[in-house]
Amino acid sequence: MTSPVKAQLQTDSLAATVKDSFHLEIKPAPAPAFRTTATGLVVPVVMIGYGVAALRWHPLSDLNHSTNKEIQEDHSGFHTTVDSYLQFAPAAAVYVLNAAGVHGKHNFRDRTIILGISAVFTAGSVELVKHASHETRPDGSDNLSFPSGHTATAFATAEFLRQEYKDVSPWYGIAGYAAATATGALRMYNNKHWFSDVVAGAGFGILSTKAAYWVYPWIQRKLFRDTNKHASTVILPYYNTQWHSAGLSIAFFGR
Repeated sequence: MTSPVKAQLQTDSLAATVKDSFHLEIKPAPAPAFRTTATGLVVPVVMIGYGVAALRWHPLSDLNHSTNKEIQEDHSGFHTTVDSYLQFAPAAAVYVLNAAGVHGKHNFRDRTIILGISAVFTAGSVELVKHASHETRPDGSDNLSFPSGHTATAFATAEFLRQEYKDVSPWYGIAGYAAATATGALRMYNNKHWFSDVVAGAGFGILSTKAAYWVYPWIQRKLFRDTNKHASTVILPYYNTQWHSAGLSIAFFGR
């Protein structure tokens, strides 16, 4: 083999090696398995149990009426729509923090899907129980008082904020739960919910987000396997508040 040919082959071999070295297929890291403490599950379950008990047990239902009476006596003309926006504040904070460079546990796609799953779980459970309980609101406007949907959403998003940033600082979670607690209080001050509605709503919201983090690793393994190198599929859950319907939306992206 002549020297020029040998040199060319060595050059081609080196080029191929360099190309292979930089031709890396980057795959998203698998979502870590969700873990929680016994207290983390017992507390929201007890909150839901308290709300259910208040539907039939007179000492707790009497507490509902006495609490509502005291609030309305001192703040009879109170009304605000802040609670309708404050319920989403913890979720918005997750995206604002990431945009500001304070990164949480998951990337944009993963945390968005987790939030969507939580929303479906929250809305589905709340709507089911509302129509099953037929609890009349304090202002008598309808029979969908139990549990509080605003409070459930607020605590679901607060738990979402806590899960994403608990390894960065516990204060993010504390701030989220403070906003959620304020949402629940405002629902009572607006004369839309009893105390037990708010307590149970918080329990439903917390459990829904915990359930979303628990099922997502399984969903990630099943739905994001690289079976087609020329296209990718993203499946997002959704909930339509106007029509009270939930489902999945599918988006295809070419590479």
